[in-house]
Amino acid sequence: MPMRETFLATTEEIIDADPDVAVVLADISAAQLAGAARRHPDRVINVGIREQLLVSTGAGLALAGLRPIVHTFPSFLVERAFEQIKLDFSHQDMGGVLVSWGASYDMSTAGRTHQSPGDVALIDSLPGWTVHVPGHPAEARRLLLESIPGDGRVYLRLSAQENASPQLGVGFTRLRSGRAGVVVAVGPVLDRVLRATAGLDVTVLYASTIRPFDGAGLRSAVQSATPDVVLVEPYLAGTSAHCVAEALSEVPHRLQALGVRRDVEVRTYGEIADHDLAHGLDAGSLGLSIREFLGDRRGTADASGAAGR
Repeated sequence: MPMRETFLATTEEIIDADPDVAVVLADISAAQLAGAARRHPDRVINVGIREQLLVSTGAGLALAGLRPIVHTFPSFLVERAFEQIKLDFSHQDMGGVLVSWGASYDMSTAGRTHQSPGDVALIDSLPGWTVHVPGHPAEARRLLLESIPGDGRVYLRLSAQENASPQLGVGFTRLRSGRAGVVVAVGPVLDRVLRATAGLDVTVLYASTIRPFDGAGLRSAVQSATPDVVLVEPYLAGTSAHCVAEALSEVPHRLQALGVRRDVEVRTYGEIADHDLAHGLDAGSLGLSIREFLGDRRGTADASGAAGR
């Protein structure tokens, strides 16, 4: 089952089981949760295409003692309603789970209105948020279930792009060990990074949770490799560069940040793969960028030397 459908099925399970959880929608996914809305009309609320109200309603439910799941596309949830996230959740110190689906350009044929490569950077401008970027439906389910208890602020970013297998570790999981550098893959770019680094003597780290940033895990990996770090994120390039700099503040290092381009406005429609290529996030382009940065240092990567943290 794809990531979005996994989220909706899991959400329905949660609503049926936990009377302290509410779901707030803005038309998106309302049809899929119609059954839950009939069973729990007071806790499955569709405000229509009014995204600022969507977020404020979620924060109001949190003020009333409920745990809100607030859901729509990222450009509407984070970009359009950012003021309400900033004031109603962060400034009022309210907890909730914001869940988007669509990522940077999953809805490529819908145009720029439905693209949101800057969503994680916006959330990152606010303190105290946990940010999950799952790369597989099983990761999405686990991260959603783990986000319901408590009163923290969580952003769960779902995508149509998925890796072949889940990685269910905590923090950075080491999938390969090498000496020529460290490549960090976030969420659904992992499979492409593994193809891009095939034959390179590099350490590959994977994260589905990028805030808080696992600085200790990165420092540990850098201690046994050349301190050249390649950060591959499926949203705005360099979003986590400041976290790398902070984690390695006492380690001389180089950083290459790959992600959605900042230097040009991509105005094409096409398919997801066309946007991957335009932003250099396809496996071939990633391989070229990584080899150029590392000086094409080939060697025998230890594919089995991955002790998950």
